Amino acid sequence: MKLKYATMAAIISVVTAGAANANLLFDAYMGATAGVGGITTFADDHTHSDMAYSYGAVAGLDIPLVRAEVEYNYLNDKDITANIAMGNVYLKMPTPLIAPYIGAGIGAMFDGDAGRGTKMDTTAAYQGMLGLTFNVPVLPFKVDAEARALYAHNAITAGNDDADLLHYDIRAKLRYIF
Repeated sequence: MKLKYATMAAIISVVTAGAANANLLFDAYMGATAGVGGITTFADDHTHSDMAYSYGAVAGLDIPLVRAEVEYNYLNDKDITANIAMGNVYLKMPTPLIAPYIGAGIGAMFDGDAGRGTKMDTTAAYQGMLGLTFNVPVLPFKVDAEARALYAHNAITAGNDDADLLHYDIRAKLRYIF
């Protein structure tokens, strides 16, 4: 009799431990970002720089060595506003409390305004990120602090002149783990 109950307990513990540890393999999350930095536009004959702010939302999967996410960003400075949709991949160190990471993303810049009779074209955008993840013990939150640079080729059209856009910022990201 005791062997029968011990066998059932062992099977139940293996099955439930597998389900309980599934969250250790990957974590789904959603979050918000805010950053401050600058936007520089590069045209054939001139360069213009200004301070800029960014706000956004993210959703993704966090796996032990890799994190993948989709991201929406809104960029704003005194002349330029832009909406950006990105897909990002991060490589990270699996350390317990503070985890450094490096990442890259590709997406599109769309629906923007550059002011003064110029327009923003829908164009491909690329970005690189470097940062730290702070794991909040016991709570289902992670906080990321990162530096990033985003580049969009021929993003602004003014007459016959096209300008590239470089956005760089320091950003904080709060992620809620499901």
